[in-house]
Amino acid sequence: MQDSLETLRQEAEQVYAEAQLLYSAAQVEAAIDNMAIAITSELKDKNPVVLCLMIGAVIIVGKLLPRLNFPLQLEYVHATRYQGTTGGNMQWVRSPSVALQGRTVLIVDDILDEGITMASMIEECKKAGAAEIHTAVLADKQIKKSRLLKKADYTGLTIPDHYVFGYGMDYKSYLRNAPGIYAVKKK
Repeated sequence: MQDSLETLRQEAEQVYAEAQLLYSAAQVEAAIDNMAIAITSELKDKNPVVLCLMIGAVIIVGKLLPRLNFPLQLEYVHATRYQGTTGGNMQWVRSPSVALQGRTVLIVDDILDEGITMASMIEECKKAGAAEIHTAVLADKQIKKSRLLKKADYTGLTIPDHYVFGYGMDYKSYLRNAPGIYAVKKK
């Protein structure tokens, strides 16, 4: 087990060294500022519940919340199709513990790819009786195939259809902490 973890860590280190920087930390922070302005304008008087989709959204939510200077509640959920590598069936690890009935909900995720996770979360919020549901993503990946959720209500950056990491997005469960958004070098 330790050997395979060390091999994976070394692989992540190599991927990071060869990756292409798409957006610097300063560019990402500016995008988060712009998202916060738009969210504040629309939601400041709505007493929203902000739902952080774990694990990827933890960084964007941590950066976004101090910029939302109005009363809100924070909750996290964990729904994933990714078990360290590629997508699969949706798995619910944790549902929200805050009542969503009649509430305005802002679902925050790191990236909008095929939209499966976000679409599933929207459906769960509807089932829980949310009055309004808004979506926010740091990165909107420009994929060529159709997706369940066409776009988020609030988007920080647009990225090409590449395997990316940084600011919450991972490479095989590593590199979420990279200070920028990077594209993995194509083989």
